[in-house]
Amino acid sequence: MGSDRNGDRFQGTELGARRFLLLLLVGSVLLVGAVAWPLASALLVAAVLGVVLAPLQERLARALRGRSKLAATLLVLALLVLVIAPLVALSAVVVNEVTAGVKFVVETVRGEGFEGLIHRLPAPLERLATEALSALGDVGQFIESNIGTQAGKAASAVGSALAATGVFVVQAALMLLALFFLLVGGRELLAWVDEVSPLGSGRTRELIAEFRKVSYAVIVATLMSAGAQALAALIGYLVTRVPHPFFFAGLTFFAALVPGGAPAVCIFAALVLLVNSHAYTALFLGIWALLVVSMVDNVVKPYVMKGDVEMHAGVLFFSLIGGLAAFGMTGLMLGPLAIALFLALLRIYRRDYGPAD
Repeated sequence: MGSDRNGDRFQGTELGARRFLLLLLVGSVLLVGAVAWPLASALLVAAVLGVVLAPLQERLARALRGRSKLAATLLVLALLVLVIAPLVALSAVVVNEVTAGVKFVVETVRGEGFEGLIHRLPAPLERLATEALSALGDVGQFIESNIGTQAGKAASAVGSALAATGVFVVQAALMLLALFFLLVGGRELLAWVDEVSPLGSGRTRELIAEFRKVSYAVIVATLMSAGAQALAALIGYLVTRVPHPFFFAGLTFFAALVPGGAPAVCIFAALVLLVNSHAYTALFLGIWALLVVSMVDNVVKPYVMKGDVEMHAGVLFFSLIGGLAAFGMTGLMLGPLAIALFLALLRIYRRDYGPAD
């Protein structure tokens, strides 16, 4: 009798302890999520790059007689010099030029009116702008009288662009730091995840393999898409005789690593033609950028990834678009990864717990 009561008390104590432990586990997961969320983009990109660069780091370490830290350092520095630095420099130049342009337009309109701004345009544009301003009539005067408000909005937009550039620099620095530690201690980290995962060794390794495969596909597709967009843009530059077409093509390649970057460079080149009184070729290049260059990314990236990612091409395309809409640039990686891991989990569940055939 007494032993039964003691056994019931022990079971009740164990059940309460298990529930409390589960509560603590949920709370700790939420805290870890809150700590990691501001770094989520940097950590995700670092994880993807770490998976892709790990084989290269191992070969480089063997060539350096086992110096894995030196090999990781060289890879991180190469990524910094070849990718991150050009993107940061390009962003800084764009923001600086936009700031100078906004300041020039506002000061000119305030001091000389729209007529003063129009007189500074090339001859063909000056004639068209004069006709447009006279057709607008009171609307043009209303815009001119409210230039102060519009200038404030433009300044706010430029400030947001500067802030975004600063955030990108910080995230890039954190990503490079995380990438270094992943390259140096990636094997130990995977072994630890395999050990602590409640899924078991086989399922955890299956998910890690899926992550590795999709990550590699995303990186390869991004680089091939950037190259294809640069090639398409180069054709447009050569046809329209843009000054220094190969320089603009190289600029387009780096800009294509950012969503919408390649068409933006083409539009900038079209503006260069427009300022130099080549209105028709500028119009052609603008149309080429919107109809050809911008569509290359939507065609090449799903096509390249289709061979490595086991999902329908339509699902893959919408995972890219949905990831971009939900998470920004990081969503181009997170979208396909989320869908691929979801399908892998469904496959594991159906295989291990589904009804027997």
